[in-house]
Amino acid sequence: MQSKSQPHKFSTSRSVNLSSTVVEQSEFTIHLANHWGMCFGVRDAISLAKEKAVDGKLTILGELVHNEVVRKKLRKAGAHEGDLSHLQAGTPEVLITAHGASDREKRRWAGLGHRVQDATCPLVKKAHTTLATLVAEGCFPVVIGQKGHAEVEGLIGDFPEAETLLTEEAIRELPSRQKFGIISQTTQPIEWVESLVAAFKKFHPHSEIIFRDTVCQPTKNRQRALDDLARRVGLLIVVGGSNSNNSRQLAEKAQRLGCRAERIAHAGEFDLKWLEGVESVGVTAGTSTLPSCVEKVIAQLESMGGTRVAR
Repeated sequence: MQSKSQPHKFSTSRSVNLSSTVVEQSEFTIHLANHWGMCFGVRDAISLAKEKAVDGKLTILGELVHNEVVRKKLRKAGAHEGDLSHLQAGTPEVLITAHGASDREKRRWAGLGHRVQDATCPLVKKAHTTLATLVAEGCFPVVIGQKGHAEVEGLIGDFPEAETLLTEEAIRELPSRQKFGIISQTTQPIEWVESLVAAFKKFHPHSEIIFRDTVCQPTKNRQRALDDLARRVGLLIVVGGSNSNNSRQLAEKAQRLGCRAERIAHAGEFDLKWLEGVESVGVTAGTSTLPSCVEKVIAQLESMGGTRVAR
């Protein structure tokens, strides 16, 4: 692994023309993560949206996935964008996004006369079922996740008493309960989730703590692939939308591992200055990122002097 404190200087370089500016850039290698990019839940949600968007008869209730490139393609295909909180939509059909929604919201839209199509990821649906089961067993519901995120809002929508948290401090301040039932937003890092469950046991020793792991396998795969990659490269590029929780988590984890990381939504956001003194670049992507977006980033890196290394 190259030193992060003493950048390596190359004897081999080439001229790169970027935005009409010619820059001397050293050669470097490009390493793609073993697991990266779009998961099956997102892929299936996009397919359903494209199918139903014909003739402009579909309103997507929120961002189908947190990726602007995908959203532009869907708008071009004829889909409209709305919001779960809106009181009406101008199309006969509405679509629940891959992040899911509460049963209450689904019933409300059906009651307004709309045909409700559901693109919720199956693994998010599993989290909904798990939380409902814990509540039925007499547990006080807790979701480890990002407040205000579409998935989290959907998870707690049928349980207004539920707590959403992401810190040990928040756990310490919770009133004690006889039984806590804990799940997680599907895109949280499992290591952090497990540390917060341990904090629950520490700060609430007289409570029964029941934890059900709802972090999805695609997220776990991408996080674990990142562990190896971040230790081998000098710069990690995460391709993912600005609102994508799992993309942000990938970048933040790389930084915790001591690797410089940058998140970009598409190749056009890449800054040539990031390559200064770098001999190896890693590339990964969040679960809502199109394969074509990743390939364009790699192609741009190759045009700058990078050589792709086979896995």
